[in-house]
Amino acid sequence: QVQLVESGGGLVQPGDSLRLSCAVSGRNFSRWSMGWFRQAPGKEREFVATISRSGGTIYYADSVKGRFTISRDNAENTVSLQLNSLKPEDTAVYYCAADEGGAATASEQRYDYWGRGTQVTVSS
Repeated sequence: QVQLVESGGGLVQPGDSLRLSCAVSGRNFSRWSMGWFRQAPGKEREFVATISRSGGTIYYADSVKGRFTISRDNAENTVSLQLNSLKPEDTAVYYCAADEGGAATASEQRYDYWGRGTQVTVSS
């Protein structure tokens, strides 16, 4: 059974940083591409970042480019998202997702497994 468990969310002030982590159970983690998505109150879930199975291909949403960094550790079955220079509009529940296809993708429909999310709130 595949499980994705996010951690690292919290309440921070504008300009602060957070590091989100996603621990993935399952023997095929290194074959999967991974993604982070977020959903703000009253809005649809949106793409944030994705990384291919090797880590060689990475894409970001324009709204987070230059501020967020996605990375993965295939030995530890984890994927992380470093959030810097946080803004109030980054407030959302952040979800980790896994795609068995292996190629980095921003398409939510491609992802096969999802975590339950971790709340990030940016407020002064």
